[in-house]
Amino acid sequence: MDYDLELERARAAIRKNKAKTVLVQLPEGLKPLGAKIVMNLEKGTGAEVHLWAGSCFGACDIPKVKGYDLLIQWGHNEMRP
Repeated sequence: MDYDLELERARAAIRKNKAKTVLVQLPEGLKPLGAKIVMNLEKGTGAEVHLWAGSCFGACDIPKVKGYDLLIQWGHNEMRP
């Protein structure tokens, strides 16, 4: 299955926030794409991007880590207001 990961939108957020270190959090179903996502974001921004390997049960499941300028979370469904 193909996903629209909106990688350009993520790169724009990294550049806008001048983030040097970024943490990417993915649900289990998207973790196989993690390495490609990280490489894409690093190449397009120069930021150091890490992949959170812990669990992710939704947008409220925020990793309790410090030292990152930006956290980017992905999900399977479009977020609706």
